[in-house]
Amino acid sequence: QVQLVESGGGLVQAGESLRLSCSASGRTLSNYGMGWFRQAPGKEREFVAGISRYGTSTRYADPVKGRFTISRDNAKNTAYLQMNSLKPEDTAVYFCAARWWARGLPSTEDMDYWGKGTLVTVSS
Repeated sequence: QVQLVESGGGLVQAGESLRLSCSASGRTLSNYGMGWFRQAPGKEREFVAGISRYGTSTRYADPVKGRFTISRDNAKNTAYLQMNSLKPEDTAVYFCAARWWARGLPSTEDMDYWGKGTLVTVSS
């Protein structure tokens, strides 16, 4: 079992930045690809970004390309999502998730473990 806890959410104005963290416990994080997902009010949960087990490969959803950066520090068992130039449409609950490394770079909701999410609100 992997337990994931997100932190770093909050209320910001459009154009500002936030960094989300995802702290893992229970298993060695380097055995898992990591992903960030989000769910806006009244919408389905969607993929945001994914990173391979050692951080050598990343993937982003089109709406966040060039603004968000996913990274990880396996020594700290933590993954991050740096979010710059935030827009009101980025408002959502953000979830981190882990998938066993052999199942490929995360890009869909087919993940093995999920955190409970952290709320990001961007005001205009």
